[in-house]
Amino acid sequence: MTTETPDVWLPFPAEEIEGLPDSFRYRQWDGEETFPADPAACVFYVTPYMKSPAVTVRPLAAMPGLRVVQTLTAGIDHVLGGLGDLRPGVRLCNARGVHEASTAELALTLTLASLRGIPGMVRGQDREEWRSGFYAALADKSVLIIGYGAIGAAIEDRLAPFECERIERVARTARTTARGPVHALADLPQLLPRADVVILSTPLTDETRGLADAGFLGRMKDGALLVNVARGPVVDTNSLVLELESGRLRAALDVTDPEPLPSGHPLWHAPGVLITPHVGGSSSAFEPRAKRLLARQLRRLAAGEPVENTVLITE
Repeated sequence: MTTETPDVWLPFPAEEIEGLPDSFRYRQWDGEETFPADPAACVFYVTPYMKSPAVTVRPLAAMPGLRVVQTLTAGIDHVLGGLGDLRPGVRLCNARGVHEASTAELALTLTLASLRGIPGMVRGQDREEWRSGFYAALADKSVLIIGYGAIGAAIEDRLAPFECERIERVARTARTTARGPVHALADLPQLLPRADVVILSTPLTDETRGLADAGFLGRMKDGALLVNVARGPVVDTNSLVLELESGRLRAALDVTDPEPLPSGHPLWHAPGVLITPHVGGSSSAFEPRAKRLLARQLRRLAAGEPVENTVLITE
């Protein structure tokens, strides 16, 4: 089969993406059982959005000419299992710039809703109950952001007007930013006991899997709120359920482990928990930003320029 005009696989119709170069033949594939063309002709593969890892990596072994794998997510954990099938030199790129605003909005929404008791008020409205009283404010609270990449920084952008007493930042390694120091993960034992709100926005890696375990949760102060907009396995679910059932901690979770959370799981009805169904990036901001990223990446590829957002290169 000739590959003079190489293929690009997109989860969107090409005609919906402005600014695509005419150097490629565009194929639409969003995880369907049948491939749109011979995968061997594909040089740039955009993974389907919010599909299972098995679906996402299925074409990779049949793509010997692949040059770029482009995810539409900030995290890349769902594609790592298929990279062993690729030749050396393939670039894996994430969707930095697509999800920061939407995920940060949800992190703030979950925080405010939980502190102000909104879930209970909604249940009260359903029952025609007037649940007045005093509720916690975000003002004067100490917030700890764990995972201070682009999303973590966007979360702090949105926290800034809320008059928090203190905002502290944690990443894999320590560094300084214009807003202040970023602590290393090793500093968590000293930071956790003074935080009223702990927001998780880390990628899922070997280092962060199970990060919020029994020891981590046990160091959080009584009455603190855990907000997870990262990945479900960053939190040890059994340990969290125990803390929630004791009434010592509260949680607001956009992601869970397992996910989707099955019917009958104790986390559904644990006291003090607010759960949203992994919608941090699934907002009206997603498609326009994703399409702009794809057009930009493909113009760079067509021009022989390095693509953006490369997080690893296969060996």
